[in-house]
Formats: sequence, C-alpha cells, structure tokens
Amino acid sequence: MDTVASLLAAYRGGQRTPSDTVRATYRRIAEHADPALFITLRPEADVLAEAAALEAHRDAALPLYGIPVAVKDNIDVAGLPTTAACPAFAYEAQADAAAVARLKAAGALIIGKTNLDQFATGLVGVRSPYGIPRNVFKPELVPGGSSSGSASAVAAGIVPLALGTDTAGSGRVPAMLQNIVGLKPSLGLVPSLGLVPACRTLDCISIFALTVDDAMAALEVIGGFEPTDAFSRPHTVGALGPMPAAPTLGVLPAAQREFFGDADAAAAYAGALDRLKALGATLKEIDFSPFAETARLLYEGPWVAERWLAAETLMTTNPDAVHPVTRAITEGGAKPTAADAFRALYRLQELRAVVRPVLAGLDALVVPTAPTAYSVEEVLADPIRLNSRLGTYTNFVNLLDLCGTAVPAAIAASGVPYGITFLAPAGQDAEVASLARAFAADTGLPMAASAERPAYPPLAPPADPDRYEICVFGAHMSGMPLNAELKSFGARFVTEVETAPVYRMSLVEGPRPGVVRVNEGGAGLKGEIWSLPYEGVGRLVGAIVSPLGLGTVELADGRTVTGFLCEAAATHGCPDITAFGSFRSYVASVG
Repeated sequence: MDTVASLLAAYRGGQRTPSDTVRATYRRIAEHADPALFITLRPEADVLAEAAALEAHRDAALPLYGIPVAVKDNIDVAGLPTTAACPAFAYEAQADAAAVARLKAAGALIIGKTNLDQFATGLVGVRSPYGIPRNVFKPELVPGGSSSGSASAVAAGIVPLALGTDTAGSGRVPAMLQNIVGLKPSLGLVPSLGLVPACRTLDCISIFALTVDDAMAALEVIGGFEPTDAFSRPHTVGALGPMPAAPTLGVLPAAQREFFGDADAAAAYAGALDRLKALGATLKEIDFSPFAETARLLYEGPWVAERWLAAETLMTTNPDAVHPVTRAITEGGAKPTAADAFRALYRLQELRAVVRPVLAGLDALVVPTAPTAYSVEEVLADPIRLNSRLGTYTNFVNLLDLCGTAVPAAIAASGVPYGITFLAPAGQDAEVASLARAFAADTGLPMAASAERPAYPPLAPPADPDRYEICVFGAHMSGMPLNAELKSFGARFVTEVETAPVYRMSLVEGPRPGVVRVNEGGAGLKGEIWSLPYEGVGRLVGAIVSPLGLGTVELADGRTVTGFLCEAAATHGCPDITAFGSFRSYVASVG
C-alpha cells in the first residue's frame, strides 16, 4: 500500500509522478466499488490538472507533494458542497477550511469529500442517507464513525491520508475498527475554521493514516496557531522521537476494565500491556472512575446542546430532513438550561482537578481504543446503546483537554481488529505519537487489510536551534519522580546515553545522585538527554539545588554535552552507588 513516505521517496527518486498516483487512485476507487464511500468525488481530470501543475513547478520539496487526501464532508473544500451527510443542510463552500488550505499549500491533492455519521453525531458510521461505507478490514463490522468514509478510504489504500474530526472519538474508533492509525490532536492545535461543528468547544480535525509517521507528517502541515480562529491555541506540533528508556504508563486496573463480554478485546488489551512492559515501560494502575464520569457528561450533560446549535435551523424548520437517530439525540440539546450548563462546568472543573495530578505522574495513559466491535446488523437493531458503548474510552478525552494517538494492537482469531490509544495532556502530541510509534513498530501487524507491514525506520534526533540539550542522571529521568517537572519546562526526550568511564556517582542529600568526574577509578554511567526550549533551561537552572549544577559531561562516544554534575566536596562521606551503573538501577535495588 502507498504511504506518504513511500510516495515521496518514489517522486523524489524519479520512479513515479503525482499524475501516476492520481490515475492509480481513481482506478482503486473504481475497483473498490463502494458508492457510500465518497459523498462528492472530484473529477479525475481536475485532480490530474493540479498534479500536472505541481510537476511543472518542480515542487517535489513540498512536504506533501502529490499526496492524495480525502476530506470528511463536514470540512469545507472550496467549490465543493459541504453536506455534513444531510442533503437539506448542504451548501457550496466558498473557501477552503484552514486545514485544507494548509494541505494544498504543502502539495496535497484533494480527491473528494467522504461520508460520515450525520452532523458528526455517532461512533458507528451507519447514520447517513448516503449509505454505510464498507469496513474494509471486516465487512460485516460497522466502519466506525463519525469519520466512516475517511477511515475506509485510508484502509482501502485509496489515499494514504484523510481528514476526519474527533469530538467524542470519531478519529479513533474508526481507526481501531479498520486497523489503521488515528491521530487526535490537542484542541486548538489544528485550526477549526471551515469545520461544521458538532460541539464547537470540543471539536478538532483529526488524521487517519497507515503509519504514525504519515499522520505526524500531516499534523506538521495542518497544525499551528491561526490568529483568525477564536478557538486556536499556541501549541506546537513537536517532532517524533525515540521511546524513552522507561516511560511510566497509566493503565486500567482489572476491576475497571469494561469490554461488555468481549473476551478477545480483553485479551488484546492485556497483550498490549505485556508488550509495553517488554519494551521497558513501567505500568501504573490508575483509578479510571473520574475519567468515566467525565465521559458520561458528554451526552448525559448539557454539551449535547452544542450539537443542537449546529443543526438548530434545520431541526426547527425541517426536522424530518434529519436522520431519525441523529434527531433523537440532538433534540435533547434543546432541553438543558443555563443552570444545567454551569452545574456541569463546575463538575468538569472538579474532575479535571482530580485527574491532573494523576496525569502529571505519567508519560501517557493507555486505554483500549474501544471496548468491543459490533456488526452493522447489531447496531441497526440497537443504535443508541451500542454506539454509546463504543465511546467508553473516548468520550472523556476532549473534555479533559487531552491529545491522543490510536494504533492497532491485535487481530483476534475471529478476524476482528483491536487497538489501544495513548493519551496525554494537550501540547504533548509528539510525545504521545512517539510512544504509539514505538508500540506500533513492535507489533508487526499489517497495514489495514493488506499483508504489508508498515515501515518504521530509525529516527534521528531532531535538530532544533531554538532548544538546548541537557543530560540528566537522577529523578528527572523518564519514569522517575521529577520527570513531570522536567516536562513542565517544555522538555522532550532525545535519547538514552552512557558517559565515558571517568565518573563516579554518590548518593547526596535528597537523596539525589551526585555525579563527579574523577582521575582514576571511574565508570560509565547511564543517563538521558532531554531537549528544552531556552526559557525552560532557565526554569530548570532555577530549580537546581546545591550541590548539583550544570557542567560539561563527556559521553562514551566522545561527544560532550551539558549535564548535571556535583561539587566533589559534597560527596565526601556519602554512599557510593557507582556500581549500580545508573540512579534508576539503584532505586530499583532498594524497592
């Protein structure tokens, strides 16, 4: 299957042109023969003309040069109708949504507008008058919603990238059900201008891809502050990096795991946790009850009023034009009072205060993407209850201002795909994606329904002239007590390192590791390099307590870096812990 990375490599190596890819894309659409996939498909000749223009300008350096992209049909593309899967609502977009404009500027080719659960209300993909897109991985299953068509277009290999949206899980549940990657950015990272909202305060444009690398390549293009968007926030995308040596991951305790009787789903989650432990992660059980209570607020609280606002005119003038299930859900949005809204906001703030310290001690929270999978037949027979179940591990995410990346985790003997999602507070998109990438690379699972395995080449540490690298040896390392403080300064993990064999480590007051360079009797000590913005370096220096300070550290490969060192005099009479090789090993030895 074509990925962004493989297409760019072919273009730049002269083996292929964007025009070749456009022709292949339309052949695949014809062969796939799913009339419910696209609501509006652009004429092939129009896209070929754009591809030819790219080739004529020799713009191969563009980050998404010649990459075909599908767009969910609640996001504006100039000159095409925006329907939100409701013909009576449709209008012709006069301008591109901000995210679409950024894609085009980066060289992407928009193929068409994809089907969705009407007004982006649903996690199943069956609530559309345009039909039900086929689940490419297992046809009897629902495709997942509301971004059903976008997920199916990627899973079918028609496009390597598609835009979805995600208010309650619409960018993650379809990814699990079709064995692909779903990236849900931090709220406000991707501009929402030109998006028909489901819940305007909670909406974000999301990305479907075959690999985490491709999803992040798209996020780097569409992410970034937009001053004309009232809901934009000054988050930065960040760069993918290697998995920290020992990340601390929050997981569900056995008593709080709900899979609605699906033993395969339970086994898939347990297996994913075992795999993460094998990769070096420390798993920490958390109390999921405040997350679950937050999830219930989304549809049981006044936020459904935002869905009513999006469709208010139609709901009050022509309600029969709205899908009956969508109408039944949305009508409830006219009932909450202002007092109900404030009461729910107060409770949400209380729940955020409860989970904030929990998340601060974690590199990420790892949850099942969905607790089970349902067939089209099952969902049509019980549309609201089963849909609600699929949001068990997704509905709370935007209310708690988290970002996340969903990746495949297992394929059961029944042929049903299951996945997990890595979550963290807003602004940690790259860190979360990096963890998801390491996990995805280790599973060896195929891309979508193909037999091909995704390529995850080694990552070079990103160069950033506006950041500074510091080597840490103690409690600031990943998974250690002060790691959250380091991250609060804007730090990003770069790599694990070992010093030249000229250092000794003592346990000084704190207890903290005091690393001292010696003339003889030294050893190599393990540490980690973290990259900080210069403002963060200043905050870190301000937090350092004597006798520790920053100095020059020689590494085993001959490089020198800035790192934490100790005044030699302060180590006299202190226990020597050099033999442990690292502070982490010492801490593990004492329990």
